[in-house]
Amino acid sequence: MSGNILDARNLNKVVPSTEGELSILADLSLQLAKGDSLAIVGTSGSGKSTLLGLLAGLDLPSSGEVHLAGHALAALDEDQRARVRAEHVGFVFQSFQLLDSLNALENVMLPLELDGRRDARERATELLGRVGLGERLHHYPRQLSGGEQQRVALARAFAAEPDVLFADEPTGNLDTHTGAHITELLFELNRELGTTLVLVTHDERLAKRCHRMIRLEGGRQIAAETAE
Repeated sequence: MSGNILDARNLNKVVPSTEGELSILADLSLQLAKGDSLAIVGTSGSGKSTLLGLLAGLDLPSSGEVHLAGHALAALDEDQRARVRAEHVGFVFQSFQLLDSLNALENVMLPLELDGRRDARERATELLGRVGLGERLHHYPRQLSGGEQQRVALARAFAAEPDVLFADEPTGNLDTHTGAHITELLFELNRELGTTLVLVTHDERLAKRCHRMIRLEGGRQIAAETAE
């Protein structure tokens, strides 16, 4: 395969419905190099989150193929795909998905400890400092604002230095000012670590910060733009 970190060819996703088969995604291909950034935009129901799930190996296409960090995802079983994600992928969601019973530091340490990193505490402390939460290490999610929770989620996602970060509406639950701050952090970490970003977003300003943007409608790509 190519030297791309992410290579998707002719992806189709069809699901059964009461009216017969329903096409959610049709004939979509894309390639991303290391350090690239892509925004996937479109209205609700256009297939954005479906595409994200296929690219990350959370779901498999009805036809077509995805190669992630050199691995053909469809050729792997669920455990093997989970291993590829653990080694190469980070996630940030609209709903933060922090563990309520762990404080900020423990939430960020968790993936590092699962990976057997001996420097988990130091690395987590450093990342939380980078996202402006050095004074909030021992606060639990319920004691943090939405913006602070999303910053913890960002620190956790970048903790293992993933090759690809998938973010599904990362600013969706945040006010404009906080969303802008999270956007800055995303692109700072993208530049510093060379992490490839794949963002699903309704936020056109966030989308325009990416090197590339694809627009979906009814499961099909209707436009592609590249930053000047």
